[in-house]
Amino acid sequence: ATRTEPTRAVECGMCSLPRTVDADVLMEACCADGHRMATQHKDCSLPYAPESKECRMVQEQCCHSQLEELHCTTGINLANEQYSCSTPPGDNTSLEAMFVKRCCHCCLLGRAAQAQAQSCEPSLMLGYQCGLVFRACCVRGQESTDFAPGDVGDPQENAKIAAAEEEQEDPYLNDRCRGETPAAVPRHGDECLLCFVGYQLMPDGVSCEDINECITGSHSCRLGETCINTVGSFRCQRESSCGTGYELTEDNDCKDIDECENGIHNCPPDFICQNTLGSFRCRPKLHCKSGFIQDALGSCIDINECLSISAPCPAGQACINTEGSYTCQKNVPNCGRGYHLNEEGTRCVDLDECAAPAEPCGPGHRCLNTPGSFRCDCKAGYYFDSISRTCVDINECQRYAGRLCGHKCENTPGSYHCSCSVGFRLSVDGRSCEDVNECLSSPCSQECANVYGSYQCYCRRGYQLSDLDGVTCEDIDECALPTGGHICSYRCINIPGSFQCSCPSTGYRLAPNGRNCQDIDECVTGIHNCSVNETCFNIQGGFRCLAFECPENYRRSGDTLRQEKTDTVRCIKSCRPGDMACIRDPVHTISHTVVSLPTFREFSRPEEIIFLRAVTPLYPANQADIIFDITEGNLRDSFDIIKRYTDGMTVGVVRQVRPIVGPFHAVLKLEMNYVVGGVVSHRNVINVHIFVSEYWF
Repeated sequence: ATRTEPTRAVECGMCSLPRTVDADVLMEACCADGHRMATQHKDCSLPYAPESKECRMVQEQCCHSQLEELHCTTGINLANEQYSCSTPPGDNTSLEAMFVKRCCHCCLLGRAAQAQAQSCEPSLMLGYQCGLVFRACCVRGQESTDFAPGDVGDPQENAKIAAAEEEQEDPYLNDRCRGETPAAVPRHGDECLLCFVGYQLMPDGVSCEDINECITGSHSCRLGETCINTVGSFRCQRESSCGTGYELTEDNDCKDIDECENGIHNCPPDFICQNTLGSFRCRPKLHCKSGFIQDALGSCIDINECLSISAPCPAGQACINTEGSYTCQKNVPNCGRGYHLNEEGTRCVDLDECAAPAEPCGPGHRCLNTPGSFRCDCKAGYYFDSISRTCVDINECQRYAGRLCGHKCENTPGSYHCSCSVGFRLSVDGRSCEDVNECLSSPCSQECANVYGSYQCYCRRGYQLSDLDGVTCEDIDECALPTGGHICSYRCINIPGSFQCSCPSTGYRLAPNGRNCQDIDECVTGIHNCSVNETCFNIQGGFRCLAFECPENYRRSGDTLRQEKTDTVRCIKSCRPGDMACIRDPVHTISHTVVSLPTFREFSRPEEIIFLRAVTPLYPANQADIIFDITEGNLRDSFDIIKRYTDGMTVGVVRQVRPIVGPFHAVLKLEMNYVVGGVVSHRNVINVHIFVSEYWF
């Protein structure tokens, strides 16, 4: 048990104060003033003289504590003398009346517990102070009640006996601090304190400590019980549980639980609950008639009287069980197998198993009768089974497995039959199998190849074997294959057994390989419709008629005596004599040309489309710097121009750096400048019309 701290007689409301020798003396003096104020004036609201704040606090707390003890003592005396807690009328709301009534009620509860032989240990719900008063009044009642009211006897003799017993059993007989208030209320002004039962005074003379009855051996626990110390007392606890069907009583005894009375059984409505020690049983309400017995579920089942120890039938008779009873039948001789009783029923004679119409050996087999039995003469292909005593067919296919037939062996009554697998036929010997040439019956739609035991159909080029029947050849749609998009450059047309490629209706023709499409140069073949003043320019899948007029002071190079077919219209500067502005103009030529580009399906790197070549001067001293530039028409920066040196020439290369979605038409204005000494001395302007076709073949 957990030990408690020593119980002080007086509780101080101060939790902590500075502790010195002088301070202790001062605090005790302040507390004594508070005690006197409560004892003399019965009021703690009077002004306190000391100037010290701590002293006033101690005086107030000690005054309230003493005042509460005085009121509590009044309530205890009221309960012991009047056995009631009635107070003067109109005085129920004051602080004094509340303390007196509370201690009076707690004392009456203790006396009631003593009168009903209950424990003097208070409930924790009563509170600490009420619990002290409860226990004090209860213990005092146990000490003073030696005879119950109404006992018959001499009062003087009873007083002597009570005095003698009190001398022998009074636990406070040698307690010099007991005084006149055995209710265990502390007395002030004295160095001693009265301790409750279950406590003992500590050496300091003012504190009480709990007595451990389990260690001192002053408990009353029986064998099989464990002593557990409590504050001011002890309790006994049973070491082992009572088990199923029992409950523990207050005196630590095991008592049977009546499940039938408490209603905690599970008997069905048709059963009656009967209590037993530690359990219960369910007895059916329905009773069975004679010859029947009830099972655990209450059902009536028949009693087999023939299985009882005492045979119900006399010797020579057999017992036959019936519903609810039995009958006795006279025994008859048992002749055994192969014999039967004669007509008189007196003896056993042989049974002719072979007599007609019985055929014990089976139809067609010969039966030979013997005393008490018979034997069989079986036909070829059969044998006699001694267990079933009949003629049984011999399974030649199982007995001579793999030795009779080439392929399959089928047993027949008294013999066997050979057969062949699909694709084979039975030979003339009736046992071997030979291959059948199925191709002779033309099972395939195109080509057939005979194989051992079967045949294989195959198709010509451009056809495939059907997955449904395996003999029909179906046309292969080459255009629908995963690679069909790469068979023809433009459009694929499926035909039976093959395919054909086609090109757009205008501007293209089919290439010699039968798959690609080639552009038709309408300008060369002369199938264009350009006028005399227009120039025909071929593009992918068509042509364009463009008319270019040379600006002032320029003339077309084609106006010379030698005219050549070209895709470029070139205007050369032609100044009038004395026109200095025209002569000083660095632009020497203005060219118009057309470039037809395809739409690239996979554009992964720049494509070089235009090459501007210029001859580099021979002498390094007069070497000119040639600069190429794109001045106009570079839509979305799809083109750039770089300079390259090849075979003594300076070349300006125009590159396509971004993919172009067709159809697309752009005009790039290019310049090729000859720079000498930082000044442009010669400039050629090239206007390039770029047509991007929608298809690329």
